Amino acid sequence: MTIHWCGTGLSAIPGLRRLLQAGHDVAVWNRTTAKAEEAVGDLTQNIHAFDIDSLGGRVAKGDVIVSMLPGDWHVQLAELAIAKEAHFVSSSYIAPEMRALNDKARAAGVAVINEVGLDPGIDHLMAHALVDDYKASAAYDASNEISFISYCGGIPKIANDFRYKFSWSPLGVLKALRSPSRSIRDHKPLDVARPWDAISSYTAPLSTPESFEVYPNRDSIPFMQQYEFGKDWSVKEFVRGTLRLNGWAEAWDGVFKEVETLSGPTGDARLKEMSDQFWNDNAYDDGEPDRVVLCVALKAEKDGAEVWHKTYVMDAWGNEDSTAMARLVSIPVSFAIEAAMNGQIDAGVHAAPSDAKLVTHWMQEIGKLAQHLQLIDHHS
Repeated sequence: MTIHWCGTGLSAIPGLRRLLQAGHDVAVWNRTTAKAEEAVGDLTQNIHAFDIDSLGGRVAKGDVIVSMLPGDWHVQLAELAIAKEAHFVSSSYIAPEMRALNDKARAAGVAVINEVGLDPGIDHLMAHALVDDYKASAAYDASNEISFISYCGGIPKIANDFRYKFSWSPLGVLKALRSPSRSIRDHKPLDVARPWDAISSYTAPLSTPESFEVYPNRDSIPFMQQYEFGKDWSVKEFVRGTLRLNGWAEAWDGVFKEVETLSGPTGDARLKEMSDQFWNDNAYDDGEPDRVVLCVALKAEKDGAEVWHKTYVMDAWGNEDSTAMARLVSIPVSFAIEAAMNGQIDAGVHAAPSDAKLVTHWMQEIGKLAQHLQLIDHHS
Protein backbone atom coordinates (compact mmCIF):
# COMPACT_ATOMS: atom_id res chain seq x y z
CA MET A 1 0.00 0.00 0.00
CA THR A 2 1.80 3.09 -1.29
CA ILE A 3 1.09 6.74 -0.55
CA HIS A 4 1.65 8.84 -3.68
CA TRP A 5 2.28 12.36 -2.32
CA CYS A 6 2.03 14.92 -5.12
CA GLY A 7 3.46 18.38 -4.45
CA THR A 8 6.23 19.50 -2.10
CA GLY A 9 5.42 23.18 -1.70
CA LEU A 10 5.92 25.02 1.57
CA SER A 11 2.62 23.89 3.11
CA ALA A 12 3.26 20.20 2.36
CA ILE A 13 6.51 19.30 4.07
CA PRO A 14 5.75 18.60 7.79
CA GLY A 15 2.98 16.10 6.99
CA LEU A 16 5.06 14.41 4.33
CA ARG A 17 8.04 14.10 6.65
CA ARG A 18 5.81 12.71 9.39
CA LEU A 19 4.63 9.89 7.10
CA LEU A 20 8.16 9.07 5.97
CA GLN A 21 9.49 9.08 9.53
CA ALA A 22 6.64 6.76 10.56
CA GLY A 23 7.88 4.21 8.03
CA HIS A 24 5.05 4.41 5.48
CA ASP A 25 5.76 3.49 1.87
CA VAL A 26 5.66 6.94 0.26
CA ALA A 27 6.38 7.88 -3.34
CA VAL A 28 7.04 11.61 -3.65
CA TRP A 29 6.01 13.39 -6.84
CA ASN A 30 6.89 16.98 -7.68
CA ARG A 31 7.27 19.05 -10.84
CA THR A 32 10.92 19.60 -10.02
CA THR A 33 12.63 16.69 -8.29
CA ALA A 34 15.38 18.97 -6.95
CA LYS A 35 12.92 20.78 -4.69
CA ALA A 36 11.52 17.49 -3.41
CA GLU A 37 15.03 16.19 -2.75
CA GLU A 38 15.83 19.35 -0.82
CA ALA A 39 12.72 18.89 1.32
CA VAL A 40 12.82 15.13 2.03
CA GLY A 41 15.90 13.74 0.33
CA ASP A 42 17.38 12.94 3.74
CA LEU A 43 14.49 10.53 4.34
CA THR A 44 13.81 8.94 0.94
CA GLN A 45 15.07 8.53 -2.59
CA ASN A 46 11.63 7.46 -3.86
CA ILE A 47 11.21 10.80 -5.63
CA HIS A 48 9.77 11.29 -9.13
CA ALA A 49 9.07 14.10 -11.58
CA PHE A 50 5.32 14.65 -11.50
CA ASP A 51 3.51 13.50 -14.62
CA ILE A 52 -0.03 12.17 -14.38
CA ASP A 53 0.60 9.38 -16.89
CA SER A 54 3.71 8.22 -15.05
CA LEU A 55 1.82 8.41 -11.77
CA GLY A 56 -1.05 6.41 -13.23
CA GLY A 57 1.35 3.67 -14.21
CA ARG A 58 2.49 3.22 -10.62
CA VAL A 59 -0.77 3.52 -8.65
CA ALA A 60 -2.23 0.20 -7.48
CA LYS A 61 -5.49 -0.81 -5.82
CA GLY A 62 -5.58 0.28 -2.18
CA ASP A 63 -2.96 3.01 -2.60
CA VAL A 64 -3.55 6.66 -1.68
CA ILE A 65 -3.05 9.63 -4.00
CA VAL A 66 -2.45 12.90 -2.15
CA SER A 67 -2.78 16.21 -3.98
CA MET A 68 -0.89 19.13 -2.51
CA LEU A 69 -0.77 20.61 -6.01
CA PRO A 70 -2.71 23.66 -7.27
CA GLY A 71 -6.47 23.19 -7.13
CA ASP A 72 -6.97 22.53 -10.83
CA TRP A 73 -5.22 19.16 -10.37
CA HIS A 74 -7.45 17.81 -7.59
CA VAL A 75 -10.34 16.46 -9.66
CA GLN A 76 -8.04 14.87 -12.24
CA LEU A 77 -6.09 13.08 -9.54
CA ALA A 78 -9.27 12.01 -7.73
CA GLU A 79 -10.60 10.56 -10.99
CA LEU A 80 -7.33 8.68 -11.45
CA ALA A 81 -7.53 7.35 -7.90
CA ILE A 82 -11.09 6.10 -8.40
CA ALA A 83 -10.16 4.43 -11.69
CA LYS A 84 -7.30 2.62 -9.91
CA GLU A 85 -9.47 1.79 -6.84
CA ALA A 86 -7.17 3.95 -4.73
CA HIS A 87 -8.08 6.53 -2.09
CA PHE A 88 -7.60 10.28 -2.56
CA VAL A 89 -6.80 13.07 -0.08
CA SER A 90 -6.49 16.85 -0.41
CA SER A 91 -6.73 19.78 1.98
CA SER A 92 -8.85 21.92 -0.36
CA TYR A 93 -12.54 22.78 -0.40
CA ILE A 94 -14.82 20.32 -2.20
CA ALA A 95 -15.57 21.75 -5.63
CA PRO A 96 -18.85 20.76 -7.34
CA GLU A 97 -16.86 18.64 -9.80
CA MET A 98 -15.29 16.78 -6.86
CA ARG A 99 -18.64 16.24 -5.13
CA ALA A 100 -20.00 14.81 -8.40
CA LEU A 101 -17.54 11.91 -8.03
CA ASN A 102 -19.33 10.58 -4.93
CA ASP A 103 -21.23 7.76 -6.63
CA LYS A 104 -18.16 6.61 -8.58
CA ALA A 105 -16.05 6.62 -5.42
CA ARG A 106 -18.64 4.62 -3.51
CA ALA A 107 -18.94 2.11 -6.36
CA ALA A 108 -15.15 1.72 -6.37
CA GLY A 109 -15.11 1.34 -2.58
CA VAL A 110 -12.65 4.19 -2.04
CA ALA A 111 -12.61 7.29 0.15
CA VAL A 112 -12.14 10.68 -1.52
CA ILE A 113 -11.27 12.96 1.40
CA ASN A 114 -10.98 16.76 1.20
CA GLU A 115 -11.04 19.72 3.60
CA VAL A 116 -8.58 18.14 6.05
CA GLY A 117 -6.05 20.95 6.43
CA LEU A 118 -6.31 23.96 8.74
CA ASP A 119 -9.21 25.96 7.30
CA PRO A 120 -10.92 23.97 5.97
CA GLY A 121 -10.03 21.08 8.23
CA ILE A 122 -9.25 21.68 11.88
CA ASP A 123 -12.11 24.20 12.01
CA HIS A 124 -14.49 21.43 10.87
CA LEU A 125 -13.29 19.11 13.63
CA MET A 126 -13.87 21.79 16.24
CA ALA A 127 -17.35 22.50 14.87
CA HIS A 128 -18.33 18.81 14.91
CA ALA A 129 -17.05 18.45 18.48
CA LEU A 130 -18.99 21.51 19.66
CA VAL A 131 -22.24 20.44 17.99
CA ASP A 132 -22.00 16.93 19.47
CA ASP A 133 -21.24 18.41 22.90
CA TYR A 134 -24.19 20.79 22.72
CA LYS A 135 -26.63 18.11 21.51
CA ALA A 136 -25.64 15.90 24.47
CA SER A 137 -26.01 18.72 27.03
CA ALA A 138 -28.91 19.41 29.38
CA ALA A 139 -29.22 22.85 27.76
CA TYR A 140 -30.14 21.39 24.37
CA ASP A 141 -33.53 22.48 23.07
CA ALA A 142 -34.42 22.64 19.40
CA SER A 143 -36.13 25.99 20.02
CA ASN A 144 -32.95 27.66 21.36
CA GLU A 145 -31.40 30.43 19.28
CA ILE A 146 -28.02 29.32 17.95
CA SER A 147 -25.00 31.48 17.12
CA PHE A 148 -21.90 30.01 15.48
CA ILE A 149 -18.65 31.67 14.49
CA SER A 150 -15.47 30.27 12.99
CA TYR A 151 -12.59 32.71 12.39
CA CYS A 152 -9.15 31.69 11.18
CA GLY A 153 -6.17 33.72 10.08
CA GLY A 154 -2.53 33.35 9.19
CA ILE A 155 -0.88 36.50 10.49
CA PRO A 156 2.66 37.70 11.23
CA LYS A 157 3.80 36.95 14.76
CA ILE A 158 5.91 40.10 14.57
CA ALA A 159 3.55 42.77 13.25
CA ASN A 160 4.62 44.98 10.34
CA ASP A 161 3.13 48.24 9.06
CA PHE A 162 1.17 46.35 6.37
CA ARG A 163 -0.34 44.19 9.15
CA TYR A 164 0.21 41.08 7.02
CA LYS A 165 3.00 38.98 5.54
CA PHE A 166 3.08 36.41 2.77
CA SER A 167 4.39 32.83 2.86
CA TRP A 168 3.78 32.36 -0.87
CA SER A 169 2.48 34.35 -3.85
CA PRO A 170 0.07 37.10 -2.72
CA LEU A 171 -2.01 36.65 -5.87
CA GLY A 172 -4.45 34.24 -4.21
CA VAL A 173 -5.06 36.68 -1.34
CA LEU A 174 -5.70 39.51 -3.80
CA LYS A 175 -8.11 37.43 -5.87
CA ALA A 176 -10.00 36.44 -2.73
CA LEU A 177 -10.64 40.15 -2.05
CA ARG A 178 -12.86 40.16 -5.16
CA SER A 179 -15.04 37.31 -3.88
CA PRO A 180 -18.51 37.73 -2.37
CA SER A 181 -19.60 36.01 0.84
CA ARG A 182 -22.83 34.74 2.36
CA SER A 183 -23.54 34.15 6.03
CA ILE A 184 -26.38 34.42 8.57
CA ARG A 185 -26.89 37.51 10.71
CA ASP A 186 -29.99 38.24 12.80
CA HIS A 187 -31.67 35.11 11.40
CA LYS A 188 -31.34 36.32 7.79
CA PRO A 189 -28.85 35.70 4.98
CA LEU A 190 -26.21 38.41 4.76
CA ASP A 191 -24.77 38.85 1.28
CA VAL A 192 -21.54 40.85 1.06
CA ALA A 193 -19.94 41.78 -2.25
CA ARG A 194 -16.44 42.44 -0.91
CA PRO A 195 -14.72 41.57 2.42
CA TRP A 196 -14.07 45.20 3.37
CA ASP A 197 -17.82 45.84 3.40
CA ALA A 198 -18.26 43.60 6.46
CA ILE A 199 -15.19 44.03 8.66
CA SER A 200 -15.96 43.83 12.38
CA SER A 201 -14.05 43.34 15.63
CA TYR A 202 -13.69 40.03 17.48
CA THR A 203 -11.99 39.42 20.82
CA ALA A 204 -10.36 36.01 20.90
CA PRO A 205 -10.50 34.37 24.36
CA LEU A 206 -6.78 33.64 24.49
CA SER A 207 -4.90 33.43 27.78
CA THR A 208 -4.62 37.19 27.38
CA PRO A 209 -7.71 38.20 25.38
CA GLU A 210 -6.77 39.79 22.06
CA SER A 211 -8.91 41.63 19.55
CA PHE A 212 -8.74 41.15 15.78
CA GLU A 213 -10.48 42.35 12.66
CA VAL A 214 -12.66 39.69 11.04
CA TYR A 215 -14.84 39.35 7.97
CA PRO A 216 -16.99 36.58 6.43
CA ASN A 217 -15.69 34.60 3.47
CA ARG A 218 -17.19 32.27 0.85
CA ASP A 219 -20.69 30.87 1.40
CA SER A 220 -21.04 29.84 5.04
CA ILE A 221 -24.63 28.62 4.85
CA PRO A 222 -24.09 25.09 3.41
CA PHE A 223 -21.85 24.29 6.38
CA MET A 224 -24.84 24.25 8.72
CA GLN A 225 -25.83 20.95 7.12
CA GLN A 226 -22.24 19.68 7.11
CA TYR A 227 -21.97 20.42 10.83
CA GLU A 228 -25.25 18.54 11.39
CA PHE A 229 -27.30 21.46 12.63
CA GLY A 230 -30.92 20.46 13.13
CA LYS A 231 -33.19 21.51 10.27
CA ASP A 232 -35.57 22.93 12.87
CA TRP A 233 -32.93 24.96 14.72
CA SER A 234 -33.38 28.71 15.01
CA VAL A 235 -30.05 30.02 13.72
CA LYS A 236 -29.41 33.61 14.75
CA GLU A 237 -25.83 33.84 13.45
CA PHE A 238 -23.66 31.56 11.37
CA VAL A 239 -20.40 32.78 9.88
CA ARG A 240 -17.14 31.26 8.75
CA GLY A 241 -14.61 34.00 8.25
CA THR A 242 -11.09 35.33 8.10
CA LEU A 243 -9.14 36.87 10.98
CA ARG A 244 -6.61 39.69 10.58
CA LEU A 245 -4.51 41.88 12.86
CA ASN A 246 -6.06 45.10 14.07
CA GLY A 247 -5.15 47.89 11.67
CA TRP A 248 -5.31 45.61 8.63
CA ALA A 249 -8.31 47.38 7.09
CA GLU A 250 -6.62 50.77 7.39
CA ALA A 251 -3.29 49.50 6.05
CA TRP A 252 -5.03 47.87 3.08
CA ASP A 253 -7.47 50.68 2.30
CA GLY A 254 -5.65 51.70 -0.86
CA VAL A 255 -5.50 48.06 -1.97
CA PHE A 256 -9.26 47.68 -1.53
CA LYS A 257 -9.98 50.82 -3.51
CA GLU A 258 -7.81 49.72 -6.42
CA VAL A 259 -8.97 46.09 -6.45
CA GLU A 260 -12.56 47.29 -6.69
CA THR A 261 -11.76 49.04 -9.99
CA LEU A 262 -10.05 46.07 -11.66
CA SER A 263 -11.68 43.72 -14.16
CA GLY A 264 -10.88 41.62 -17.21
CA PRO A 265 -7.40 40.77 -18.53
CA THR A 266 -6.07 44.24 -17.73
CA GLY A 267 -7.25 43.89 -14.16
CA ASP A 268 -5.68 40.45 -13.85
CA ALA A 269 -2.38 41.85 -15.15
CA ARG A 270 -2.50 44.62 -12.55
CA LEU A 271 -3.23 42.09 -9.78
CA LYS A 272 -0.12 40.20 -10.86
CA GLU A 273 1.92 43.42 -10.63
CA MET A 274 0.54 44.12 -7.17
CA SER A 275 1.26 40.54 -6.13
CA ASP A 276 4.90 40.80 -7.22
CA GLN A 277 5.33 44.08 -5.35
CA PHE A 278 3.74 42.72 -2.16
CA TRP A 279 5.96 39.64 -2.33
CA ASN A 280 8.99 41.89 -2.61
CA ASP A 281 7.93 44.17 0.24
CA ASN A 282 6.08 41.89 2.65
CA ALA A 283 7.30 38.30 2.38
CA TYR A 284 8.43 36.48 5.51
CA ASP A 285 12.16 36.66 6.09
CA ASP A 286 14.09 33.41 6.47
CA GLY A 287 13.42 32.04 9.92
CA GLU A 288 10.79 34.66 10.76
CA PRO A 289 7.89 33.07 12.67
CA ASP A 290 4.38 33.17 11.29
CA ARG A 291 1.29 32.84 13.48
CA VAL A 292 -2.09 31.13 13.14
CA VAL A 293 -5.12 31.97 15.28
CA LEU A 294 -8.32 29.90 15.02
CA CYS A 295 -11.48 30.42 17.07
CA VAL A 296 -14.64 28.31 16.70
CA ALA A 297 -17.59 28.98 19.00
CA LEU A 298 -21.16 27.75 19.48
CA LYS A 299 -23.66 29.59 21.66
CA ALA A 300 -27.28 28.77 22.55
CA GLU A 301 -29.79 31.27 23.97
CA LYS A 302 -33.25 30.68 25.41
CA ASP A 303 -35.66 33.58 25.85
CA GLY A 304 -32.76 35.98 25.36
CA ALA A 305 -30.57 34.38 28.04
CA GLU A 306 -27.40 32.46 27.24
CA VAL A 307 -27.73 28.81 28.29
CA TRP A 308 -24.70 27.17 26.59
CA HIS A 309 -21.53 28.66 25.16
CA LYS A 310 -18.20 27.04 24.35
CA THR A 311 -15.23 28.17 22.26
CA TYR A 312 -12.23 26.36 20.84
CA VAL A 313 -9.27 28.73 20.61
CA MET A 314 -5.94 27.86 19.03
CA ASP A 315 -2.78 29.93 18.77
CA ALA A 316 0.29 28.58 17.00
CA TRP A 317 3.48 30.03 15.60
CA GLY A 318 6.41 28.93 13.54
CA ASN A 319 9.53 27.39 15.01
CA GLU A 320 12.87 26.12 13.77
CA ASP A 321 11.21 23.04 12.23
CA SER A 322 8.38 24.60 10.23
CA THR A 323 5.92 27.42 9.87
CA ALA A 324 2.71 27.16 11.86
CA MET A 325 0.72 27.21 8.62
CA ALA A 326 2.63 24.29 7.12
CA ARG A 327 2.25 22.16 10.27
CA LEU A 328 -1.44 22.84 10.66
CA VAL A 329 -2.25 22.22 6.99
CA SER A 330 -0.15 19.16 6.17
CA ILE A 331 -0.09 17.12 9.37
CA PRO A 332 -3.91 16.78 9.49
CA VAL A 333 -3.65 15.69 5.84
CA SER A 334 -1.35 12.90 7.03
CA PHE A 335 -3.95 11.87 9.62
CA ALA A 336 -6.56 11.59 6.86
CA ILE A 337 -4.24 9.43 4.77
CA GLU A 338 -3.76 7.00 7.64
CA ALA A 339 -7.51 6.97 8.33
CA ALA A 340 -8.19 6.07 4.68
CA MET A 341 -5.57 3.30 4.76
CA ASN A 342 -7.07 1.92 7.98
CA GLY A 343 -10.63 1.89 6.61
CA GLN A 344 -11.81 4.46 9.15
CA ILE A 345 -13.57 6.66 6.58
CA ASP A 346 -16.38 5.32 4.40
CA ALA A 347 -16.23 5.16 0.62
CA GLY A 348 -17.42 8.31 -1.14
CA VAL A 349 -16.54 11.99 -1.21
CA HIS A 350 -16.05 13.47 2.27
CA ALA A 351 -14.82 16.51 4.14
CA ALA A 352 -13.07 16.31 7.52
CA PRO A 353 -14.64 13.52 9.60
CA SER A 354 -17.48 13.97 12.06
CA ASP A 355 -17.00 10.57 13.74
CA ALA A 356 -16.53 11.35 17.42
CA LYS A 357 -13.64 8.91 17.93
CA LEU A 358 -11.68 10.25 14.98
CA VAL A 359 -12.38 13.86 15.93
CA THR A 360 -11.21 13.25 19.50
CA HIS A 361 -8.03 11.48 18.38
CA TRP A 362 -7.15 14.09 15.76
CA MET A 363 -7.78 16.97 18.16
CA GLN A 364 -5.47 15.37 20.74
CA GLU A 365 -2.72 15.19 18.12
CA ILE A 366 -3.41 18.72 16.85
CA GLY A 367 -2.95 19.93 20.42
CA LYS A 368 0.70 18.93 20.07
CA LEU A 369 1.10 21.13 16.97
CA ALA A 370 -0.03 24.42 18.54
CA GLN A 371 1.50 26.37 21.39
CA HIS A 372 -2.00 26.99 22.77
CA LEU A 373 -5.20 24.98 22.26
CA GLN A 374 -8.08 25.28 24.70
CA LEU A 375 -11.77 24.50 24.89
CA ILE A 376 -13.40 27.26 26.94
CA ASP A 377 -16.70 26.73 28.69
CA HIS A 378 -18.04 30.23 29.23
CA HIS A 379 -20.45 28.92 31.87
CA SER A 380 -17.95 27.06 34.03
